[in-house]
Amino acid sequence: MGGAVRLNKPTSDNSNMFTTFRSNPYAEFNFFSDPFAAYQVIHSGIPITLVPLDATNTIPITREFFEAFEQNQHTFEAQYAFKALKMALHTLSGDNFKNYFMWDSFMSGVATSAMRNIREKHDENDFAEMEYMNITVVTSNEPYGIFDGSNTLFDGHKIPKFGLRENGVHSGHVQTGIRDPFCLRENRTGVCKDGYTEEVTGPDSVRVRVATRAKPNHDNTSSLDRQYFVSFLDVLNRAQHKGQFNFTSEFPHYKQVFYKPDFKEKKLGKIVVFDMDMSVGDFLALFYLLKVPVEEIYLKAILVTGSGWANAATIDVVYDLLHMMGRDDIDVGLGDSFGLNQSYPNNPNVGDCKYSQAIPHGSAGRLDSDTLYGLARDLPRSPRRYTSANSIMFGASPNTEFPQLKQPLALEVWRSLVKSIDDGSRVTYLSNGPLTNLANILLSDANSSSIIQEVFILGGHTDYKNKQETGNVINVPSNKYAELNMFLDPLSAKIVFDSSLEITLIPLRMQLNVYAFPEIIKRLQVKTMTPEASFIRRLLTRLHRLQQNHHMYRHVDMFLGEILAAIIATNDQKVLNSTFEIQHLKVSTLPSMMTTSDFVTSGDGSFMYGYRGNTLVFSLHQLSSTVDGW
Repeated sequence: MGGAVRLNKPTSDNSNMFTTFRSNPYAEFNFFSDPFAAYQVIHSGIPITLVPLDATNTIPITREFFEAFEQNQHTFEAQYAFKALKMALHTLSGDNFKNYFMWDSFMSGVATSAMRNIREKHDENDFAEMEYMNITVVTSNEPYGIFDGSNTLFDGHKIPKFGLRENGVHSGHVQTGIRDPFCLRENRTGVCKDGYTEEVTGPDSVRVRVATRAKPNHDNTSSLDRQYFVSFLDVLNRAQHKGQFNFTSEFPHYKQVFYKPDFKEKKLGKIVVFDMDMSVGDFLALFYLLKVPVEEIYLKAILVTGSGWANAATIDVVYDLLHMMGRDDIDVGLGDSFGLNQSYPNNPNVGDCKYSQAIPHGSAGRLDSDTLYGLARDLPRSPRRYTSANSIMFGASPNTEFPQLKQPLALEVWRSLVKSIDDGSRVTYLSNGPLTNLANILLSDANSSSIIQEVFILGGHTDYKNKQETGNVINVPSNKYAELNMFLDPLSAKIVFDSSLEITLIPLRMQLNVYAFPEIIKRLQVKTMTPEASFIRRLLTRLHRLQQNHHMYRHVDMFLGEILAAIIATNDQKVLNSTFEIQHLKVSTLPSMMTTSDFVTSGDGSFMYGYRGNTLVFSLHQLSSTVDGW
């Protein structure tokens, strides 16, 4: 499924690349994601049946189908599919029965029919009208043979990759982003065609069988206007091969209960807000904060950001951990998924990944963080879940069945916290990730500094003045002296360090003192196991084993250092005897030295010294003990 050949969509758009119409109005998402791979597959010589937008856009969800589906949910899979469809429709604006199509599902029906009919030796498809076309996939833009730094198949190579011709169809400009200047023309439609499935003739064309539109229902008296609708409901509700259980039947003792402690008889300690990017180290720190008596530390809110080690939906793991520890009372606010000024003005959900792409997407990166290295499902399941569902009460066009499920945003949680605390009370802010949320708080409210008593920041590399110690910005060899939390959003870091806040910094050099997997795991093994200690031991053991066996996991001991900020913020002198030094620091946001092959700056996120006009920072200088507190 993919591509758009002779698109005749009910709307005025030429493709489904809704985020990049101005620069590329021709492509379809699947092919645009990797045009050269799509070209290779189409030109591989393997017989291809293509189900493009031409066909999938002729089968929109109709009200009649939705109502028929609602009345036909006789299997667990049918119930699950309807619930997912209902939520998807509720998140759309405008007339959701014209804007939502059965893309992937329709493709599976067309493919199944094609495979079944091949055995019966005829070309007819039960659900789509088919036609043979000569097509190719555009991978670069004319003029060909130019080398402007955009095309990694040619630029920087004496011999082009894969034996490509220097002036061939792959040798032109490759679109480098949604706002690529090459693709934008003033007052005109975008000119880039990367990922476009184009009808062509000649030696570069391939004859492909293409679905052109969904077939109408054979039964003219039915309320379902597409033949595939009938088959979909029939197959999904068949008793044959049906699902054996859903969540509640698999876990019959599960109850949706909120565990909120009663603190009426307790004198609560200092109010703490924990800001995290949901790395594995943040979860270690969160366990620690929740174990400190509330008379000392009252963790009142958590703010998370998707611009660091994990995607936004990993907030579910935060909810599960809080549920496990009986703290469903703690509000969790979702921050931005991009660093400050990295999202696009017209669409804040899309932006520049200039800094965040330093984080690996797969193993040892976001994939492992999102699943807590495979252990996330071992946590109890919280009733609270991430949802993008919106409703009229929050300003959206459609309404939802459960509007209270709307995921609170970081600024919403912060404002609610400020209103809830007593006059004169102040907040301790603990940040273990990029400073995006704190910068947005400072920018949104000029009085926020008066609410924040102190800020503890895990991050920064303060010991590179003699250029003997390097930073930890993995995968970016050009930036030797920055620390990752500062690097992931240097502009936010600059705003925070240029503010009047009282800052305590736990720099990279101090974090290195607790890079000790074997000793920590050994101490956890000899102590009486609480459920949380057992979970942490399993998690650390897995990290240590991965680090020993796979080079790509060489950096995972850095997450151990993230517990330090939590310990320092609690002022637990039984654990650490620490000394600090005073420094005047400024965060570098040097102009970009970026090319398409070297996407980062060489100095962003590093510290500069001697700026007396900047924030006075208390920097952790020495520890007399390291892992005794474990």
